[in-house]
Amino acid sequence: MRDFEREMWIESGVRVKTVDLAVAWNWDCDRPFVEMIREACARRGLSMMDITPEDLPGILERARGGEWSCRVFFDRASDWDEDFEALVEWAREAGVFRLNPTERARAAWDKVAMHRRFAIAGLPTPPTWILPPWEEQPEVEWPEEASGALIAKPAFGGGGEGVERITGPEDLAALRATFPDQPFLIQRYVRPRQLGGRPAWFRVLYAVDTVFPCWWDPETHRYTPVTEAERKAFELHPLWILGHRIAEVCGLHLFSSEIALDEKGRFLCIDYVNDPIDTRPQSLVPEGVPDGILQQIADRIAEAVFRRTLCRSSW
Repeated sequence: MRDFEREMWIESGVRVKTVDLAVAWNWDCDRPFVEMIREACARRGLSMMDITPEDLPGILERARGGEWSCRVFFDRASDWDEDFEALVEWAREAGVFRLNPTERARAAWDKVAMHRRFAIAGLPTPPTWILPPWEEQPEVEWPEEASGALIAKPAFGGGGEGVERITGPEDLAALRATFPDQPFLIQRYVRPRQLGGRPAWFRVLYAVDTVFPCWWDPETHRYTPVTEAERKAFELHPLWILGHRIAEVCGLHLFSSEIALDEKGRFLCIDYVNDPIDTRPQSLVPEGVPDGILQQIADRIAEAVFRRTLCRSSW
């Protein structure tokens, strides 16, 4: 038996090797974060196994044969590698607790649907107009209220793909034709207030009941953690409140959101729910997440697995 697996016997007499946490991943940049999770689990006496594309066939065969299982499953692979979808489906059917269940994550990818859910929940957003896909309705009327600087976003654009400033119907038509099967959001551009000499634009990371707000430069994409002194001096406590409210709306355990404080003093949700989050450490990539925050996120995941697997609590 490998060190990271525990053996159990089931009534049929089959010996099952079970790990507390299984992490499926296929992006090499995830490696440092996966190691952080492994170390955080080890400190709590938890077993963890990472499942890469090389491991997948063997693990899937053992899982389907009832010879391998896990108590918590974290998928960071199936969105880019459809081969992992079979393992995701196995975890769902087996009743394994899933971190960021795939059905919730995929629902959150739809910016149009999330905008509507935010509106119902009363979460603050900039003035926004929703347009149908170009292939359904090539010609659309320019919203009369849409004036000034505007941002257009395809419903399923990720990593900023397709997000552009537009000035009129011609810009919008060209952009919609580039993503013909997607609805579009037109959002009034938010001019952030200046606080301490920098724009009040934030990327808020959420991990299992804990909010990690960061200053975020929309031009350089550099993160800087919000300090407790800054939280008090600039009255930034709404960032924590909004982080928890967004978690209630999307139902995810791990995500990030963009929030800006506009010139009128309003905190507005700009980019609603980002999943999966970028886990590249800042020590290796300038635009990555600060290492200290990544470590805390890994600790939150491991602590939640500990509570669920050993203390039988929910999270």
